[in-house]
Amino acid sequence: MDNKFDIVITTDRCMMTNHHGKEFLGFMATGPAIGIPETVWKWLSCPKMKTDELGRPWQAPYGMRKIEAKLIDAGFNAAIIDPDYIDKYAPKAKAIFFSHHDYFAFGPPSSTWWSITKKEPINYKSFMELINRSSILEAKKKGVKMLAGGPSAWQWLWREDMVEKLGLDTIVDGEGERVVVRLAQAIIEGEPLPKYVYVSGSDTPSVDEISEIKGASVNGLVEIMRGCARTCRFCSVSELFRPTRYYPLEKIEKEILVNVRAGVKHGVIHSDDVLFYGAKGIFPQPEPLIKLHKLVKSYYKTIAWSHASLAAIKYAEEKYNLITKLGEIIYNNEEQRYLGVEVGVETGSPRLAKEIMPAKSAPYKPEEYPEIVEEAFKIMHENRIIPAGTMIIGLPEEKEEDVQKTIELVDRLKDYRSILVPMFFVPMGMLKYKDWFTRIKLKDVHIELYKKVFWHDVRWGEEVLNKFYTKGIIYAPLRATIKLFLWASKRKMKSIEKMLENAKR
Repeated sequence: MDNKFDIVITTDRCMMTNHHGKEFLGFMATGPAIGIPETVWKWLSCPKMKTDELGRPWQAPYGMRKIEAKLIDAGFNAAIIDPDYIDKYAPKAKAIFFSHHDYFAFGPPSSTWWSITKKEPINYKSFMELINRSSILEAKKKGVKMLAGGPSAWQWLWREDMVEKLGLDTIVDGEGERVVVRLAQAIIEGEPLPKYVYVSGSDTPSVDEISEIKGASVNGLVEIMRGCARTCRFCSVSELFRPTRYYPLEKIEKEILVNVRAGVKHGVIHSDDVLFYGAKGIFPQPEPLIKLHKLVKSYYKTIAWSHASLAAIKYAEEKYNLITKLGEIIYNNEEQRYLGVEVGVETGSPRLAKEIMPAKSAPYKPEEYPEIVEEAFKIMHENRIIPAGTMIIGLPEEKEEDVQKTIELVDRLKDYRSILVPMFFVPMGMLKYKDWFTRIKLKDVHIELYKKVFWHDVRWGEEVLNKFYTKGIIYAPLRATIKLFLWASKRKMKSIEKMLENAKR
């Protein structure tokens, strides 16, 4: 292999994968193998990615594609390299850039799994295997610079031992388009590097400074905007940290074409709230969203939304019948029968909603939040939108009555097709100085919530699996394996419930 890249961008297998084209399966990589062998668990959640002869992956995480594109546009010899090929590039590179969604499994899904099961999540083990490779450790001894960025760059600040062991030169925390070129230039010219770079709101790049991707992104994901106006206290994505910027349709189309030309036929529209694209403040607007969806569906056979807010779903449908209208565009062929999306439920407590996320319910009142959630779930159910609804367990201001309100909300959502995902509180955003929530803080009311959610998810998970998510012969092995996992999970939960019941007697 004669080709040499000055800057190699890489990550571990849990990120360098397309999850069989099913984005939600990536959640499995945030936990340990449960009920089935670890090799099967890895195959389910993070199968290997196809590469070219140089080890460049067919699809790569979108954020890494953005950094790769910016470096290439600035004239640097840079490339994303699959982890299976890193041994061939590490000794000759001038720098290795790492990126990850959850480096040390401190993120909400991973830390919840870890705390409950006391087993290391797959994503943590996978990243540890990567950075402990002899080729990377030897490259560092030879003077190769090591940099880390991405959504979970903050986690290195909690692991100074790993910073020292790897010899990490620079941590980039925040949007990297402006700073990465300066850092790359310093590396090439042999200048000293800063140990930590925090990209504040005023340092974030403008739309014109954000390069279009050069290679296909995982599952055809394309970004449509950055920033969120909700300003929830637990979230690092808000106007305080990342101002709102909308991509013009021409920019979005260029990135879709990169994916389509690479053979990617299905895509994900990415935003912290897809319905905020072209919005006036927090008010969704029909025209930009209709134009966006017509554009995306003219190229992709099927699409998903990365995130949407429940208040926006309710408002858009009630004000403009917009969810129904978008559905007419989305389901314009026989291949797309449903739309997947992640939504933030967070809590069923009006008190907590008002305390930690007062704008989450806007333009409605925080006191109405449970009703907003239920009505939005009803709208999604009627429009074949399948949400993965995240919940936060152990918020700093949480009381037992707040958890009880969330349990009541789960009961109210029982007739709506959905998967609910309760996760332990992780200090982020304006709450980053608060204490973590761990297993030892679990109370009976939390356990009751988890039981309710489990049976809700099993009920709807089986229907989604059979009718929507893995239909067709091509997904038969995947479908059979997931069914086996669900069967084993139900047996385990029944035994746990029996044990808890006996302990009360």
